[in-house]
Amino acid sequence: MKRQSGFTLVEIAIVLVIIGLLLGGVLKGQELINSAKVKNFASDIRNISTMVYAYQDRFRALPGDDPRADTNFTGGTVATTGATPGNARINGDWNSTTITHETVLFWQHVRLAGLASGTSVVSATASDAYYPRNADGGRIGVTGDPVWTGGVWAANFFVCMSGVQGRFVRQLDTTLDDGNTATGTLRVLGTSTGGELATFATATFYTVLPADDATLYTVCQAN
Repeated sequence: MKRQSGFTLVEIAIVLVIIGLLLGGVLKGQELINSAKVKNFASDIRNISTMVYAYQDRFRALPGDDPRADTNFTGGTVATTGATPGNARINGDWNSTTITHETVLFWQHVRLAGLASGTSVVSATASDAYYPRNADGGRIGVTGDPVWTGGVWAANFFVCMSGVQGRFVRQLDTTLDDGNTATGTLRVLGTSTGGELATFATATFYTVLPADDATLYTVCQAN
């Protein structure tokens, strides 16, 4: 009678160990990717703050709010809508697309000053090339106007970005602030599914929980 062959317990154990190592490698790789994204988000926020202070130190004005941008740079534009250039505030919605707003011209000024990369040619049709995006494709912007109309949250300026997943928001807050997305200098304005929020009118800020990991949010850092 012919004996039936099969795997030994040792062979099965070896296969299970290999599968475990492969799964562990995949999970570790995903963890590294997520960590890299959070570092990228944090760098975007920190870099914009550096741009503002470096520009102010060199030109004695805030980028976007600079009343001498047309003389400081060839091709420089002074804002003409919604603000008075030189009032020491970067006025306008952080995600504005009005090309004469200070918050839009902010990017032209820092690029002409050599503080940021990208095109300095601003036009109504140049949005994809002109407006910076984060690692997940969300819009990045800056404003000196209030982003919260439900109470007082004071800052010299706010750096905001949209399209950030909840799991990254919580890690980002731990990296840059107090680990609570409803308090401190980094806060969640609300979900950004379908577009970016310009301002937040609700009385209290969002607390992002593990159950919200897949939700997209708009976040702002007070500076």
